[in-house]
Amino acid sequence: MRSVWIAGSVMIAALFASPLLHAQAKSAAKGDFQPYSGQPGKDVVWVPTPESVVNKMLDLAKVTPQDFLVDLGSGDGRTVITAAKRGARAMGVEYNPDMVALSSREAIKAGVTDRVKFMNGDIFATDFSQATVITLYLLPSLNLRLRPTILEMKAGTRVASHAFNMAEWEADETANIEGRQAYLWIVPAKVAGTWNLQIAGQARDLVLQQNFQMLSGNIKAGSEAVAVAEARLRGDEIRFTTIEKGIKREFTGHIQGTSMSGNLKSAGQPDQSWNATKR
Repeated sequence: MRSVWIAGSVMIAALFASPLLHAQAKSAAKGDFQPYSGQPGKDVVWVPTPESVVNKMLDLAKVTPQDFLVDLGSGDGRTVITAAKRGARAMGVEYNPDMVALSSREAIKAGVTDRVKFMNGDIFATDFSQATVITLYLLPSLNLRLRPTILEMKAGTRVASHAFNMAEWEADETANIEGRQAYLWIVPAKVAGTWNLQIAGQARDLVLQQNFQMLSGNIKAGSEAVAVAEARLRGDEIRFTTIEKGIKREFTGHIQGTSMSGNLKSAGQPDQSWNATKR
């Protein structure tokens, strides 16, 4: 990855353009621009992320050739280029045009220009909604400004950050690399509300409250209500348990918009299927 840095002003256009990369690299070569740690930026200073941390972040996010990664505040382009070396398409958004040109030059050296694009732009004015993976090394205040936009992205989008968290949105996974912290969040589906739950032909109300990926609520049948426990989301996957008449029941399922379905395990009983639709 790159920096504790911010970006300047454009929307996503044509995604991969080798001629543009070569032109930017040529410009960088002319100026012989070389960044330095602590270099002033738009809102913060630039500090590079060690390659070990970059790789751990990409590992946490499980980046594959099927992914489109966007690095917000891409600095010298190292996260974008490393992701491209793993086969992913990747784009960096960076405020400093000299950094953009330098990144493009490095992409040429790495032989990944067919899979990368670098934009001179503002991360808060850039449409990155098509990304399947977002990477960050921004200050906490900037992470929080981005958080509402990220939470509106497709459920299952992975977000990896170096050093800084998302306040009360707890990370799904963390890792410590050489004394540095990396975080992973998976954008959760929206499930708060009342669902018509069907199990073996019997209808119940599943009422859920949501706090990011953490859930609480109950299952109602007439005047009786059973609390759900161990309830959480991982993208568009849901799991929770109930205890009814001393028997623990484990629900796992998959969410698709206003419907979800899955499998129910109960001790000493055959597995059952379940489904629910949102009211």
